[in-house]
Amino acid sequence: MKPPPSSAACAPGCCGHDHPPGPVESPGGDTGPAPRGARYRIAAMDCAAEESEIRRALDPIAGIRGLTFQLGPRVLAIDADPPVVTQAVAAIRRCGFDPVPLAAPGTGGDTHDHGAPGDGTGRLVAALGLAAAAEGIGFFLPDTPGFQALGLAVAAAAIGLSGFSVYRKGIAALAQGRLNINALMTVAVTGAFVIGQWPEAAMVMALYAIAEAIEARAVDRARNAIQGLLAMAPEEAAVRQPDGRWLDTPVARVALGSVVQVRPGERVPMDGTITAGTTTINQAPVTGESLPVDKAVGDPVFASTINATGSIELRVTALASQSTLARIIHAVETAQASRAPTQGFVDRFAAVYTPAVFAVAVLTALGGPWLFGWTAMTAVYKALVLLVIACPCALVISTPVTIVSGLAAAARRGILVKGGIHLENARHLRAIALDKTGTITEGRPRLVDWSPLVAGADAEASRLEQVAAALAAHSDHPVSRAIAAGLSPDPAPVRNFTALPGRGVQGEIDGETFVLGNHRLMEERGQCSPGLEARLKIHEDAGRSVTMLASPAGVLALFAVADTIKASSREAVTGLKALGIVPVMLSGDNQATASAIAQEAGIGEARGNLLPQDKLEAIRSLQQRHGSVAMTGDGINDAPALAQADLGVAMGAAGTDIAMEAADVVVMNDDLRRIPELVRLSRATHAVLWQNIALALSIKAVFLVLAVFGDASMWMAVFADMGASLLVVFNGMRLLRQGRDSTR
Repeated sequence: MKPPPSSAACAPGCCGHDHPPGPVESPGGDTGPAPRGARYRIAAMDCAAEESEIRRALDPIAGIRGLTFQLGPRVLAIDADPPVVTQAVAAIRRCGFDPVPLAAPGTGGDTHDHGAPGDGTGRLVAALGLAAAAEGIGFFLPDTPGFQALGLAVAAAAIGLSGFSVYRKGIAALAQGRLNINALMTVAVTGAFVIGQWPEAAMVMALYAIAEAIEARAVDRARNAIQGLLAMAPEEAAVRQPDGRWLDTPVARVALGSVVQVRPGERVPMDGTITAGTTTINQAPVTGESLPVDKAVGDPVFASTINATGSIELRVTALASQSTLARIIHAVETAQASRAPTQGFVDRFAAVYTPAVFAVAVLTALGGPWLFGWTAMTAVYKALVLLVIACPCALVISTPVTIVSGLAAAARRGILVKGGIHLENARHLRAIALDKTGTITEGRPRLVDWSPLVAGADAEASRLEQVAAALAAHSDHPVSRAIAAGLSPDPAPVRNFTALPGRGVQGEIDGETFVLGNHRLMEERGQCSPGLEARLKIHEDAGRSVTMLASPAGVLALFAVADTIKASSREAVTGLKALGIVPVMLSGDNQATASAIAQEAGIGEARGNLLPQDKLEAIRSLQQRHGSVAMTGDGINDAPALAQADLGVAMGAAGTDIAMEAADVVVMNDDLRRIPELVRLSRATHAVLWQNIALALSIKAVFLVLAVFGDASMWMAVFADMGASLLVVFNGMRLLRQGRDSTR
């Protein structure tokens, strides 16, 4: 059984820093209930450290019904009465954060952060220049009180420009007895300044701030990798007016049911159903399909996809904020908030690691002169270097950036993973249960074979084809429709058409009565024979449904209809087996049909005649035999099994809302090959996670030893800390490339 979802809406992340502002609110509509309460954008809140600080600050305030953290867009929703919200905002400000009110979702309020500050590049460059000037004053100019005062003033200005926000939050953290990166840097830089190392203190703070800005941009690139797709949707749509004119209208103001025109080469502005025209659509932004898809009247199209060939008209089926792509992006953002197992481990480790190294730094400052004969200044300096090196930023940021990159890579391939825990769990799979209809097969019947049973010329066969097509065209039964679609000639006119419920249809063509019906109808008419029964058995053993054309003289032709296997299913099954995963088919169809389809797909075990409860029990049985099991399906009857499986995978394009809600993963284009891709991505993500953890800890260990027993400076400490952080960020972002390469 899969573990319950995390109750904390947070994404374990880096340490607390001021990052460049990101998007104000989650783009698109919700896949679940919208966050309730007053909403605030907090520019500096983009990871678990800040979330934890805010939670602790709000814990003592009574009357808060709930908090919803959206770390990607840096939005906090506070569910409380207005007076309590005011108290909460004041408490957040005391922590050093600046919450900015936002309009409620769906009110049409401004969704862009016009008042947010810039990224501070000029300020950081100026701080670096002042720090370099302070170094130059100390190195090149005479050591006189005047020049010392000038150098000290320049260094202080550099620290003020680059480190004001660090000091503000560091002092707030120390006042509350918390040790985060801001507290460590505040103590380290202040200590260096006090003991006379003011040029170094200034340079350390400037380099630290610049490295933080670089790291923040890299992290935002990983977090926002999928959001760039939403920006590709047109801002306006050509909407038909009551008088027939086409008027360009902002998509936010286009109502449901409106008719929109999309010309060749344009992007589809909104989700809709084609009402006029045919075309070819590039659906890669939504489904990850590499090849364009033909579309005609009645077919759905998605916002941000590209209309490649013909001009089409579509009727809008979803508001701009609730498009399929917007829902995907929102789901990815929500997934970023769930803690993956490795993230939880790292957070627990970091909670012990930071205070432990702080204690080591204090012992170094106090015990260094006694144990190693250092001067007091040397001991304090080494302790300050230890504090900078000890920052757990690289360690803590190593997991979320990797998980987010993996989630974004999956989304680019049309695989919507609903949380980091599911991305990690996919690598454990040992067996997978596959529903037949709509998952392995196309989910709709097709005419796969027909043969006349009377000897004669080609003209007679053509005549039989015309008669069968005519009768089938008058029926709305799925099997009849498949026969009509599969026969090429124009149907003959039919008179006195009659439906025979549960058996077939009957009609008069050119004065002769014909029936098109099933095995039961032929038995009732007394037209079955041992030879016919033998031919029927061949088709039935192959999982086909047989319909017969007959006249009073006897059965004239057989038409075999089957739900054909998808072209990608065999390749997907082969890929699963190569990964050591055992595929099993579960189907509600009869055992003969299930076995025939399973054999065609290369699946060794198939179970037929299964009701929803039977599928649920089958999953439990597979879990006992194999361990971790996935279930893949697209129907309401698959929902219990999807929920029971260790990993539930819904086929999204044709899947029901219930199946998609119950699943942990949604394959947007119904291509089974995405499942082995997901497993490979999960294994790659796990490998990168532990690479990052090993890199962060090994770099820290080397420089900690150098700081105590060697000659490590604060410059080296900054490069060790921020270098390790950048290294793990860029290593984690390598996973984004898998979203562009279907062969990996």
